[in-house]
Amino acid sequence: MIFKVFYQESIKEVPVREKTQTIYMEAESERDVRLKLADRPYNIEFIAELKGDFLEFEKQREDFNVLEIR
Repeated sequence: MIFKVFYQESIKEVPVREKTQTIYMEAESERDVRLKLADRPYNIEFIAELKGDFLEFEKQREDFNVLEIR
């Protein structure tokens, strides 16, 4: 499954909407996404599973690049 992860670069800073970034990841579940990103200092705000029309829409984005972490 493909997930879109909304996050802040640093867990030590207060979240600011304008600084929210996104990455796309392939994982088995939301828990799997969190485990794969556990070693990074990200402040994860939200994780959304992408499927169907939502996935097709995101694939059209210029910055669509699926991050693969094992």
